[in-house]
Amino acid sequence: MDYQHIKVARGGEIATVTFNRPERANALNARHLEEIEHAALSFRDDANSRVVIFEGAGKHFTSGADLTERRPEDDSISVTRQKRRIGQRCIQALLDMDQITIAAWTGAAMGGGACIATALDFRIGAEDCFMSFPEILIGVPLMWQSLPLCVHLMGPARAKRIVISGEHVKAPTLLQWGVLDEMVATDAVAETAMAWAQRYAAQPPIAAQMIKRSVNAITGALDRSIMHMDFDQHLLASETEDAAIAVASYRGDAPRVFKGN
Repeated sequence: MDYQHIKVARGGEIATVTFNRPERANALNARHLEEIEHAALSFRDDANSRVVIFEGAGKHFTSGADLTERRPEDDSISVTRQKRRIGQRCIQALLDMDQITIAAWTGAAMGGGACIATALDFRIGAEDCFMSFPEILIGVPLMWQSLPLCVHLMGPARAKRIVISGEHVKAPTLLQWGVLDEMVATDAVAETAMAWAQRYAAQPPIAAQMIKRSVNAITGALDRSIMHMDFDQHLLASETEDAAIAVASYRGDAPRVFKGN
């Protein structure tokens, strides 16, 4: 695949994947997600890379879904379900990587971008980075089978707080919650992520990969069985009257008065 929205650099034991739509704050459209999935899967046959760093070009890690991308009105629900699974597939491809994965996180990780950050093994965050899940603000639940990832990282109460409120949670709080593994100055994020990468690249790769897979299996044993319907929940919620009100309110066109319909 010829990449338009990401860059992949391989050299020795440490590789880097860069989200490369800085003019759109690295917003995720379908093509962008397909490229991330393809890149993640491409590491299955890469025995040289032991650690992969994910970073965003420009100010932000990724601002989440590209809201300028619209579903064609003539798409059936069946076609929509097939197309929208790319987000879920992307997250699963990241989770399934053998290599240790590290987020070099500057600026925003919102919505789908926050899902990507939580799917990686470690997160090195800038002092000004933040996370939010704004889906609730347009009347829909989080999807991409990512809710369990939040629960595993921060616990149930904090996961409910951030996902139900849609609030921006800043770096110091993310560090306290265990979402960030280290918080550093913005200009030190890349260097610190590389130091982490070098530390893990120096470990015996077979043992490291086995430990990673075992931990993921222990913590995520029930995730897919519970969350397999999350897109259908999202689709149902998006068709409600409350969702239409939420979208209008999000755009500044209407007050937020919900009726439960």
